[in-house]
Amino acid sequence: MQEASDNKTAVAEPALADPTDSPSQPQATPEAQPAAEMMPSPEQLLKQAELNAQEHHDAWLRAKAETENIRKRAQTDVATAHKFAVENFATELLAVKDSLEAALATDNATADSIKSGVELTLKQLKSAFDKFSLSEENPAGQKFDPHRHQAISMVESDAEPNTVVQVLQKGYKLHERVIRPALVTVARAKNS
Repeated sequence: MQEASDNKTAVAEPALADPTDSPSQPQATPEAQPAAEMMPSPEQLLKQAELNAQEHHDAWLRAKAETENIRKRAQTDVATAHKFAVENFATELLAVKDSLEAALATDNATADSIKSGVELTLKQLKSAFDKFSLSEENPAGQKFDPHRHQAISMVESDAEPNTVVQVLQKGYKLHERVIRPALVTVARAKNS
């Protein structure tokens, strides 16, 4: 029995290939085998590319949704800003209204006390205007400017032609924008 097992061993040994026995057949080196095993198949490459494409698509959808949310939030903020833009100015005007109501509520007011009350109220109003860059435009003696003035009539005058000779109603600017042009009378040359 011992002999039979030796024969099996002897038979198994010649089956192993010795690299020196057959030089005509190229043998795979141990270093080349892991490289062949590491190379992914086309199916694996395709699956990986599909996964990457899905990740990019999901990221794009999230970015698109976030951009849409930001746009909607900005629209809401702008609408709110328009709606309540005059809130601070209106708050300043409430003090002026209170002063006027207090003046009207006085039963035994004299002309002097009414005049001083109106002057204080006008001072409050001018302060509110200054705080919000609302400035008065009184162009008497200035050159007529159609962007800031509205001519009601022209009169013969000794003043230089196209000069404002009379202001019928003052104009107002908010910062640098005219919100109400001054109503004026403009000089024209005398006919000799």
